[in-house]
Amino acid sequence: MSDLPQKPAAGVSRRTVARATAAAGLAALFGAAATAPARAATRLGPRTRDVSVPSAALGRSAPVRLILPSDFATRPDKKYPVLYLLHGAHDDYTSWTRETDIEAFTAGRDLIVAMPDAGPTGIPSVWRGGPDYETFQVKEVPALLARDYRASGVRAVAGVSTGGYGAMAHAARHPGAFTAAASYSGILDTTAPGVPTIMDAIVARENLPAASLWGNPVFNLLTWRDFNPRARATGLFGTALYVSQGSGVGGGGDPLPGILESALWPSAQGFARTLALMGVPATTHFYGGGGHDWAHWKPEFTASWPILARALSVPE
Repeated sequence: MSDLPQKPAAGVSRRTVARATAAAGLAALFGAAATAPARAATRLGPRTRDVSVPSAALGRSAPVRLILPSDFATRPDKKYPVLYLLHGAHDDYTSWTRETDIEAFTAGRDLIVAMPDAGPTGIPSVWRGGPDYETFQVKEVPALLARDYRASGVRAVAGVSTGGYGAMAHAARHPGAFTAAASYSGILDTTAPGVPTIMDAIVARENLPAASLWGNPVFNLLTWRDFNPRARATGLFGTALYVSQGSGVGGGGDPLPGILESALWPSAQGFARTLALMGVPATTHFYGGGGHDWAHWKPEFTASWPILARALSVPE
């Protein structure tokens, strides 16, 4: 069911959003979000491990944090579904365990939680002449989990900010790979007005050339469209979807999270409208206010959990 409103709350126009985003300074954006054998896992707790995965797609080893099922050691013949949780920009694979209670939340539930690295920008895509985080997350990590951790073929994916982009892009570009996908304040239309500038700013903040992601958004438009969740929405048929986004702006305290959230409001609305026009079922939660931060993403994950749990066939 969709509760998609027609416009942001309280007179927030596109022009206002554009001015506010520029005023915040794009350089500060989003500071809020066949595999070789893995090296020995580092045990962080009874169920939590960090694994360094040698990756041909990245040309280096990259980390994945795992939360194993409570009965993993006592049921050596059992296979488990996997929930992939993707981090946001200028963050890392530790963010979900640092910012949420995901370890306690999944205790007693028969699933593996995998939190793969997406590099410093948090954009899990195929970079132009560079690392291929899409293959790392969609193929190499699942191959490792199937081989070494008894993962079944049932997978769901969720992410915040650029990780929300990754969740929808992965599901759209690899139909059938995930039973469910959830985005919390994700970048869901990469060619919407103003969004290429946001993407360029995320890349630039890590001292990388803007064109190193997908090239120039005008001259390489076809590449930008190819990695755009909205443009690839037909691939989402059959995947259970959850999309949440706040209108931002108008909150108290630090204005930046609200400004960032408002900058992505139009693209999330456009993505949801495309899904509706195409007849792709999705549960959406578009709410007034809110910020681009974990204070809002944590309750959105909880709200999306029944959808993810059903898709993974685990208890809600």
